[in-house]
Amino acid sequence: MSKVFVFDHPLIQHKLSYIRDKQTGTKEFRELVEEVAALMAFEITRDLSLEETTVETPVGPAVANRIAGKKLGVVPILRAGLGMTDGILRMIPAAKVGHVGLYRDPETLKPVEYYVKLPNDVEERDFIVIDPMLATGGSAIDAIASIKKRGATNIKLMCLVAAPEGVKALNEAHPDVDVYLAAMDEKLDDHGYIVPGLGDAGDRLFGTK
Repeated sequence: MSKVFVFDHPLIQHKLSYIRDKQTGTKEFRELVEEVAALMAFEITRDLSLEETTVETPVGPAVANRIAGKKLGVVPILRAGLGMTDGILRMIPAAKVGHVGLYRDPETLKPVEYYVKLPNDVEERDFIVIDPMLATGGSAIDAIASIKKRGATNIKLMCLVAAPEGVKALNEAHPDVDVYLAAMDEKLDDHGYIVPGLGDAGDRLFGTK
């Protein structure tokens, strides 16, 4: 069974309060989502292994630590996941970026891939799949399945807010994928929206309705 981590860092929680606020405009909302994504990237990479190296300071040699050759990939789920991408890349600039776009066929209700582009060396990378919301879990489940189908074996999911129903569905579909959140919310409403949530993340990021 996958693990669920909810980050209680004061800066993350402070900024999340403004992300939730319906009075927060598009520009500020976008900036805050990037900032929280950067702070969450700091936490989600805590288990990266280090190796010792020697560097020359202006005064003399020093033993230092650097990340031990880990190849990372960031995969935003289109479109709202794009709002978190730059924040993560600010912390992990060497990471490669893939994209997954899915929609549900209105008749069959099955997922249809309309865009999937991943780094060539999928098998060698650890992936962080990002989406601001984990509501029913459908999009994340399908996106992770698409990445696995192309050879990925080590995947984490990072979201701002989630509903318990979505986390449960994700765990059942992908028990090997750990989930990282800024907040676990109360529930889904009758329309599948997270309560209290933060509204439609895509619309608030890009100023659409």
